[in-house]
Amino acid sequence: QLQAFGGGLVQAGGSLRLSCAASGQIFNRYVMGWFRQAVGKGREFVAAISRGSGSTYYADSVKGRFTISRDNAKNTVYLQMNSLKPDDTAVYYCAADWNPGIVTTVRAYDLWGQGTEVTVSS
Repeated sequence: QLQAFGGGLVQAGGSLRLSCAASGQIFNRYVMGWFRQAVGKGREFVAAISRGSGSTYYADSVKGRFTISRDNAKNTVYLQMNSLKPDDTAVYYCAADWNPGIVTTVRAYDLWGQGTEVTVSS
């Protein structure tokens, strides 16, 4: 089970840190990812991190502004979001993938959190 939190309302240029806590599974065996879904749009990949934090991957739209990290001792993955833009407004979801390689497709992920809403005002 995954639970995401940390969303909220922020002005453009501001920062937020999302967290996703995992329970009931062996957290360090999952690749963890963040996705987002804006109103009227499909769910899109944001970032992912490998099991041991050795590899990360970002969507071009967030590269250089967002940072994904994880703490396996706390069963938690984070998404630090800086220089936020109104286009970043969406519901953000964390997800877990049992397979070892980083992938960016929604269907590859096995477990999903409930989502946390991020609104960036201009």
